[in-house]
Amino acid sequence: MDWPALAISLKLAFWTTILLIPLGMVIARAIAWRRFAAKGFVEALIALPLVLPPTVLGYYLLTLFSKHAALGSAYQSLFNAPLAFSFEGLLLASLIFNVPFAIQPMQRAFEAMPRDVREAAWCSGLSHWRTFLRIELPLAWTGVLTATILTFAHTLGEFGVVLMVGGNIPGETKTIAIAIYDRVQAFDDQQAATMSALLLTFSFVAIGFIYFINDRFKQRPQ
Repeated sequence: MDWPALAISLKLAFWTTILLIPLGMVIARAIAWRRFAAKGFVEALIALPLVLPPTVLGYYLLTLFSKHAALGSAYQSLFNAPLAFSFEGLLLASLIFNVPFAIQPMQRAFEAMPRDVREAAWCSGLSHWRTFLRIELPLAWTGVLTATILTFAHTLGEFGVVLMVGGNIPGETKTIAIAIYDRVQAFDDQQAATMSALLLTFSFVAIGFIYFINDRFKQRPQ
């Protein structure tokens, strides 16, 4: 087991989830409740990482993060360090390629909420903020939980974008998915199998837990 690579993966998954879920919740709620002309375009943009090949997304992000691009140049000027092939760049890329996994489950949860529930809360004197905390969030909690688990699990297993943007720097950007690839290349089947089994087990348990929670919620008397 490549423990440093696993630690990098867990660190990346943790910060991606912590940063993306609150931001994704704001975006998901806005898309679910509002009607605007470009809504279909915005939803398509959010879903794009699901169908775009990881190497293509990784290439464009790598180009965007390079010192010759505006973002990469600005970052290097501010922090005197490159954005590409760094953990910070890897984290920013992770936030982008996890957008659909974070936003779509929460959007569906907010869309399933009856509009008159919010209006009744406002008529009862609750502010918009308290309505969100005391009414909307408890009703949408399964969507939030699903988004959290999917974002964390997907980050652990991502390979293409991680390799393109972060490279393979031990202790910095080498994740467990890249470590598996390295072990396969080195014909170390035992280590590759061990790490693959870990990711397989985690992914299966995570998805199973999502289905279990959603099934229990549906069976709960209304």
